Amino acid sequence: MRQYFRNIFDTVRTIAIGMGITLKYCFAKTVTVQYPDMAPVIQPRFRGFHWFEAEKCIACDQCAKACPVDCIYIEKSGPRKIDKATGVAVGGALTRYAIDYAKCMFCALCCEPCPTDCIHMGNNHDLSAYTRKDMIVEFTELAREGKQTPEPIWMQRDELPEWAARRKAEWMSRAAPAREHMLKALEPSDVGKKAEKEAAAT
Repeated sequence: MRQYFRNIFDTVRTIAIGMGITLKYCFAKTVTVQYPDMAPVIQPRFRGFHWFEAEKCIACDQCAKACPVDCIYIEKSGPRKIDKATGVAVGGALTRYAIDYAKCMFCALCCEPCPTDCIHMGNNHDLSAYTRKDMIVEFTELAREGKQTPEPIWMQRDELPEWAARRKAEWMSRAAPAREHMLKALEPSDVGKKAEKEAAAT
């Protein structure tokens, strides 16, 4: 009998604690972020749309194998490896690196096994699209444009809020030093051609 009343007391007490927290926020002043005019708050370890460094990718498929939903697609024209002198991948061309964000869970499991540290979770939180096909981001196509992360549709306008223009400039300045190497990653290098000739000769 004593345990019975103890359970009732605990139930009432826990409900009272929960309702107290609810009532506290019910009467608090509401704050609505007027996005996209106002910048959303991004936490330091936020896992947003990926940041991909094509010039470092050796197309080893480790990220695709680690992906639990099979949303990463990689194609190459030949073997690729990191040139120790420059830290840039050489060999066959990286013909395709794509992620289907209609499937992606943003779990970051693709980033952990990457031997060249070429894929990272970014701070881009918005990538709305009109079709499922538009949710597939072709990072090799972005590399041709000198970009390493996709831009939201609204961020492609000429007039942007101050915070969005600043973030876009940060993305472009981060990618700018590697643009030449990114373009080279999309074409077979001399090292790759020599390797192909040696393989054909043997």
